[in-house]
Amino acid sequence: MNIKSITYVLGWILKIEGAFMALPIAMAIVYGEAEGWAFVLTAALCFFVGTLLTGRKPRNPSFYAKEGFVATALGWIVMSVFGCLPFVMTGEIPHFVDALFETVSGFTTTGASIMPEVESMSRCSMSWRCFTHWIGGMGVLVFLLAVLPMVGGTNMHLMKAESPGPSVGKLVPKVRFTAQILYRLYIILTVIEFVLLLLGRMNPFEAMCTSFGTAGTGGFGVLNDSITSYSPYIQWVVAIFMILFGINFNVYFLIFMRRIGQALRCEEMRWYLIIIAAATGLIFFNIYDAAAGVEPTLRASLFQVASIITTTGFATCDFNLWPAFSKAILVLLMFIGACAGSTGGGLKVSRLVIAAKMMRRYLNAFLHPREVRRIKFEDKDVDAETISAISIYFIGVFVIFTSSVLVVALENKDLVTTFTAVATTFNNIGPGLEMVGPTANFGHFNALSKSVMIFDMLAGRLEVFPILMLLYPTMWKEAFKESARRRRKLAQKREGAKA
Repeated sequence: MNIKSITYVLGWILKIEGAFMALPIAMAIVYGEAEGWAFVLTAALCFFVGTLLTGRKPRNPSFYAKEGFVATALGWIVMSVFGCLPFVMTGEIPHFVDALFETVSGFTTTGASIMPEVESMSRCSMSWRCFTHWIGGMGVLVFLLAVLPMVGGTNMHLMKAESPGPSVGKLVPKVRFTAQILYRLYIILTVIEFVLLLLGRMNPFEAMCTSFGTAGTGGFGVLNDSITSYSPYIQWVVAIFMILFGINFNVYFLIFMRRIGQALRCEEMRWYLIIIAAATGLIFFNIYDAAAGVEPTLRASLFQVASIITTTGFATCDFNLWPAFSKAILVLLMFIGACAGSTGGGLKVSRLVIAAKMMRRYLNAFLHPREVRRIKFEDKDVDAETISAISIYFIGVFVIFTSSVLVVALENKDLVTTFTAVATTFNNIGPGLEMVGPTANFGHFNALSKSVMIFDMLAGRLEVFPILMLLYPTMWKEAFKESARRRRKLAQKREGAKA
């Protein structure tokens, strides 16, 4: 394993995180808040440690899959640990586990909060809290590849390890330019939403934070009632942009390249929109009340469907009070998730569509044993490696999810609270039901349960495998053996030179 390349990447991640802290520092200056010193100190610490790790560029900077997985998993952990320090320093979230939970929830775009009263936070801390969504939405490693000329085409392993979905490909021949295109599209969509929110008379600070939360499909808000108190216009804008950010960014690239027909033929996007329309219609008819009116009911239905399936977590009402049928639909949407290659979480629509086709092929094999049928997705054959990876992914999800539910259940809370708390953190959604509903928070869980959910948020955002690779003992044994062999060879060379 190329340890030096991994530490080099970690160093650059810390330096980029330090640079990102310019935003909360600027907010502290604008609003005259003393809490800004914590961000200055943390940024300096990030630059100091990052400079130590990047002092010498590795001779062989290329990455293979295992280096990509380990660097990605460690990068997100290190970024979260340093990112939570300002909350602890300022005393706004005094306990480290709570601060880490809030920060991991931000970077993984989960939106689950331990804060009982978010409006009491300083503007600089609130801006950083929401900004973590935007940073984590597209991924800090994608940003790193966009701005840093890393050597070697094997850097695609970094993008694959961090990007959500069953497969990630290059939009253009070079990985760096692919990353730049993704971030340009990301920034453009964020700016468009920001402008539209300003047109709805939302103040600039709240518009900025809401745009960050929507773009990253995170859901941290600046008000305790999330989006409820805003105008219908703003709620419609946020709902539409949640849906837009849940679409595979390759679709936007095709539109940008004026390949509209190819973009509209995207199979995953069609199923994604069909699921949203069907879920919205079912919930609308289930909760409709003539006294409430058609538009408010439709708006609430679409908003919550969009919020849950894209794993954003914003709310315009307490859906915990909805009928059981509507709540059951929302729980199912928690697992479906958004499209691959988007900023959303969940299992991803593409995986579920391919899994359904796998089941159909298996059933057809009983009727026509000699018939050979290939699984097609997006007008392409799905290879055996992808099918195997999807099957193993589902197994990994099942093992982690059930284990987490069992551990969190030790607190003896009700089953709905326990189940949906794990479901929303693992699928990077935010609010669940009962004690973790849209009007509640996660602060009442003990340190063990919060630690489990921190792991779940990271595992869900990184698509399971990078986190599991980090915990795989055989990988570390082989890495240490390889390091020992290199040291022996170096020692032999030195002895030969002396002789």
